[in-house]
Amino acid sequence: MQMHGIPFGTTDWSEIEATEHQGERGVARWRTRQFGSIRVRLVEYSPGYSADHWCSKGHILLCLEGELYTELEDGRRFVLRPGMSYQVADAAEAHRSATAVGAKLFVVD
Repeated sequence: MQMHGIPFGTTDWSEIEATEHQGERGVARWRTRQFGSIRVRLVEYSPGYSADHWCSKGHILLCLEGELYTELEDGRRFVLRPGMSYQVADAAEAHRSATAVGAKLFVVD
């Protein structure tokens, strides 16, 4: 990843309007900033959230709160708890996420 043309700045995430994205169950609320080709998000999944699609976009994802279950298309499963992250490249391994208790994530993609 190359980061160009981004001057130093701060983000107060409470001032960024959230957009809602329905899952198969539950809802994801994204607060998003775009810096050229880099998208940075604070994402909150409601309790019981389950993604409605397989994602092949690359991400660096840090779990801030709650618990996130991530399943890869090949059947492998992972659990993220606060302080844990995952990273995956574009088109590397399709994945989808779910949570029983809700989760708050910081995502760069």
